[in-house]
Amino acid sequence: MRIQIIDDQNRPMFEVGSATLQPYTAEILLAIGKTLNRIQNNIDLSGHTDVSHYRGIGVGYTNWELSLDRANASRRELAIGGMDDGKVLRVVGLASSVLFNPQDPLDAHNRRISIIVMNEETAKDARETEE
Repeated sequence: MRIQIIDDQNRPMFEVGSATLQPYTAEILLAIGKTLNRIQNNIDLSGHTDVSHYRGIGVGYTNWELSLDRANASRRELAIGGMDDGKVLRVVGLASSVLFNPQDPLDAHNRRISIIVMNEETAKDARETEE
């Protein structure tokens, strides 16, 4: 099951070039942290960007690093909200490789995270792949 969080007021989860959660996004993640902890399944967190090229800190910091930082920021917020950190099986950055709105690659909704609740077989395969 993939959980995509879309703000009902059309606000982005992150500002352009930032891994800092918007306050309203942090509230949502805090609220669902305990709920995710109640299920037995592992989760996978993916961070995403729009297609704008990152212009900011240091050489070599790209949308790939930014998207991973977004996923990690979300993981931390979920943990603060009560989700056991052991539920997380993977934290990945996907940059702009999986756009939410491919018709508008610069759409703010592309700057997001995805939460995937894994079934047992998928979690087992993921653990075996890493061994």
